[in-house]
Amino acid sequence: MALEPGTGRVHALVGGFDFNRKQYNHVTQAKRQPGSSFKPIVYSAALEQGVSPSTVVPDEPLVFGDWEPKNSDGKFDGLMSVRQALARSKNMVTIRITQLIGPARVREWASRFGIEIDAGRENLTLALGTSEVTPLQMASAYAVFANGGYRLPPVIIQRITDSKGQVLFEAPQAKLGEEQRAISERNAFLTSSLLQEVTRSGTAARAQGTLRRPDIYGKTGTTNDAVDAWFAGFQPGLAAVVWIGYDQPRSLGDRESGGGLALPVWIDFMSVALRNKPVQEITPPAEGLLRAANGDWSFEEFAGEAGIRAIGLDGTASLSPPSAASEAASAPLP
Repeated sequence: MALEPGTGRVHALVGGFDFNRKQYNHVTQAKRQPGSSFKPIVYSAALEQGVSPSTVVPDEPLVFGDWEPKNSDGKFDGLMSVRQALARSKNMVTIRITQLIGPARVREWASRFGIEIDAGRENLTLALGTSEVTPLQMASAYAVFANGGYRLPPVIIQRITDSKGQVLFEAPQAKLGEEQRAISERNAFLTSSLLQEVTRSGTAARAQGTLRRPDIYGKTGTTNDAVDAWFAGFQPGLAAVVWIGYDQPRSLGDRESGGGLALPVWIDFMSVALRNKPVQEITPPAEGLLRAANGDWSFEEFAGEAGIRAIGLDGTASLSPPSAASEAASAPLP
C-alpha cells in the first residue's frame, strides 16, 4: 500500500493475488496486529510529555502477574537512550514509556492518526502493537509523520470520465490546513528523526544501505510467533506499507520477522518508485525545538533540566519541575 503523504493520493494498492479467486481486499479489510510498527505512535505521544530522544531508559526485565514480556532477541541490554531503543525495537523500553504516559494517552494519540482502539485493549500491551489495523490505516498514519503532521483521507479514485472524456467525478484537491492537523510539525519532525535512525543503524538498516539514500524512514513490526510481518515507512514524497501473513493466522516461521520478510519487499518497491527522485530529507521547523550539546533535539520547553531525563531509575521518572504538560508523566515505574 503506497500513497502520497501531501495529498493522500494512492499510488499502489495490492490487496490480494487474484480477484477472481478471492474478492477479499487485505489492504482495506484485513485488520491485523501491527506489532512494533505501532511503536512510533507511542514515542510520538511521549514527546508531548517531556520525553526526548536522549531520555535514558533501562532495557531490563518486567513482570506483570502472568505477563512477562520479552525482547524479540531474548536479550536485555541495560541503559540506553530513547533513540537507541526505537532503533533496536526494545520492547521493555516501550512498555516503560507506555506505563509512564498511560495507555489511555496512547489510545487517544493513536486516534489522531486514524487508528481507533477498543477501550478493552487499553492496557500496557498497546506498547507492543496489540491493537488491530489495516495496511491502509498504517500507511495513512505514517503519512502524518511524512507530511509534517497532517491527517489526510486516502484518495483511491482521483477521477472518473466517460467514453467521451467528460469528467463525471473528481476528488477534491487536498488542503493542508490546521483543520487537518493531527500532531505538531515539530513532533512529526522529531518522530521522523527517530524513524530515520531505525533505517540507518537499527532493525531496518538494510533500507538505507540498499537504497543508498538517507531520506528513508520507517519501522519493522513482528507479532507474537511471527504471525504478522510488517514494514511501514516513507520517503517524504511517498509512504508505503508491506504486510505479510496468512488469512487464517498462523506462524510464518520460527525465525521470520518484519525485517526479514516485509522489509525486502518494501525495498524492492521503493527502489523503483524512488528512481531518479532527488534526496529529500525532512528539515526541522523554525520554532519549538532546541538542539542539545550531544547534537540531538528536544522540544524547547523540555530542554536541559526541564524534561524527563530518565525513566525507570530508582523506581521513578526523573522530572523537574512538573508542568501542566508533564503531570501525566510522573507515575512511578517498577
